[in-house]
Amino acid sequence: MKLSNYVLDVLVSEGITHVFEVCGGALAHLLDSLYGRKDITAVSMHHEMAASIAAEGYARASGKIGVALATSGPGATNMITGIGSCFFDSVPCLFITGQVNTYEFKFDRPVRQIGFQETDIVRIVRPITKDAFLVADASKIKNFLDRAIHTAKRGRPGPVLMDIPLNIQREDINPDTLEPCTQVSIEADSVDDITLKEVLELIKCSYRPVILAGGGIRISNSQDALLKFARTSRIPVVTSLMGLDCFPHEDPLFMGMIGTYGNRYANLTVANSDLILALGTRLDTRQTGTRPETFGRGAKIVHVDIDPNELNAKIKADYPINSDVGTFLARLAEFRVRPNESKLRAWMERIKSYKFRYPSFRVPASDSIEPNYFMHRLSSHLPRDAIVCVDVGQIQMWAAQTLDINEEQRFLTQGGMASMGSALPMAIGASFARPDKLIVVISGDGGFQLNIQELQTVCHHNLPIKIVLINNKCYGMVRQFQEQYFESRYQSTVIGYSNPDFQDVALAYKIPAARISRVDEISDALIRLFGDRNPALLEINISMDCKVTPKLSVNMPIEDQEPFLERDELKSNMILDVLSEPEVS
Repeated sequence: MKLSNYVLDVLVSEGITHVFEVCGGALAHLLDSLYGRKDITAVSMHHEMAASIAAEGYARASGKIGVALATSGPGATNMITGIGSCFFDSVPCLFITGQVNTYEFKFDRPVRQIGFQETDIVRIVRPITKDAFLVADASKIKNFLDRAIHTAKRGRPGPVLMDIPLNIQREDINPDTLEPCTQVSIEADSVDDITLKEVLELIKCSYRPVILAGGGIRISNSQDALLKFARTSRIPVVTSLMGLDCFPHEDPLFMGMIGTYGNRYANLTVANSDLILALGTRLDTRQTGTRPETFGRGAKIVHVDIDPNELNAKIKADYPINSDVGTFLARLAEFRVRPNESKLRAWMERIKSYKFRYPSFRVPASDSIEPNYFMHRLSSHLPRDAIVCVDVGQIQMWAAQTLDINEEQRFLTQGGMASMGSALPMAIGASFARPDKLIVVISGDGGFQLNIQELQTVCHHNLPIKIVLINNKCYGMVRQFQEQYFESRYQSTVIGYSNPDFQDVALAYKIPAARISRVDEISDALIRLFGDRNPALLEINISMDCKVTPKLSVNMPIEDQEPFLERDELKSNMILDVLSEPEVS
């Protein structure tokens, strides 16, 4: 059989139903092998960046490997943003690039290029993949493909790139005689009995414990185990941005998102805790602030991560545990451990007082739409099992601070790469992965324009994607930064920036569109938006002056966000001493 047919057969055997691509000459045989197949479908996107992110969305929504294909040269390099996102956010994807014939490839010859569009994509992407290789021998395709799939899924998941030259794609092979993969898995250590006993004792003796749940909970499919452990132990839960949908927000134990733009009540919870169970999180500076020595300074920290390189990398843990977080939670579940009941009750009352004092939204005093309030209203209209794909920028933080995500819903967004324009192609991938679900895109005007061409993909397939477009007529996050640190010199965020009429744009793609700008229009607009399963766009006009608050400034501990509380008020919220701002030399 032809090698390109074999590649697709293996993908089908992995349960992969769709691949995302933009055509090109160096993909010719792989594309031809897709023709007429009923067991796997090619989704033709309109930019390779969008194809790579659609594969990411497919993987996040399905739990399977996402696959994107691109031609050599610019096709391959255009996929780098999606590849990087999968690497930083631990998403299992396989990126297959076409390459010039091996007899046109320069290999180690000291010339820049021989074949047309020849580009050594393997060397380019090695720093942002788990593995990347050129298939120069057709007899090794089984070895390479099995290795790619195994590597993408095992341990801490991530992307693999496989570069297949044209003459290799068309080779005739016998699958029964192909060289098998002999790679051995390297598993994370399990938690040993002595460490487990010490952690259990810490939990029993703690007065103010908190679980910090990261993206690793979803990646390891451990959300049910987390829910069971939290409800058994009665320990409150905060999340990172990437862990936002791993715990139902309606549960009384949920205490918000922490970090630079985290809920003030969540940051106060972590700041005052005496035990932090950090599960499947990198503990990066977006969570801890830029003074890591102040994070959890009154707490014992138990840090569980499948990647040993993340342990003690940013925050020194008292108990760094290299383990799959699901395995760790399963071991904890063997014991019905719970902190002191009366102390825990007092701790929960304190956290509830934080939530009461510092809610994530307030009812606006005017007719203008405040973004956090809008997100609150949007929550009540979302379908019970919706998949929400959120773009990057201010809208990401407004949504993360205020949306109420239930046990059935998903909140998909990029964390490490954080590329503007990612929400729409991610939604397309998620829609093909879960055709039974309504997909909701939340984007800003700036990010939306970066992959606006994918409205044609939505239109072409009549995908059930609802787009909520928050329009403040600028690059709001950077504008807010310029206001804080650059005396409101709005170069390139306002000066030089402009928008099209998004209503006209949507209609050009045959997608119904509506626009609102007042609070009293919200309910009717959302009812109409979610009244059917057809694609639609709702544009929300807000003021350019809308900011993301609270916000943590550089050199401040996470409990001390802007707008700053009066010092007496902050002291009243703190069990630990209030820290002063460090002197800057």
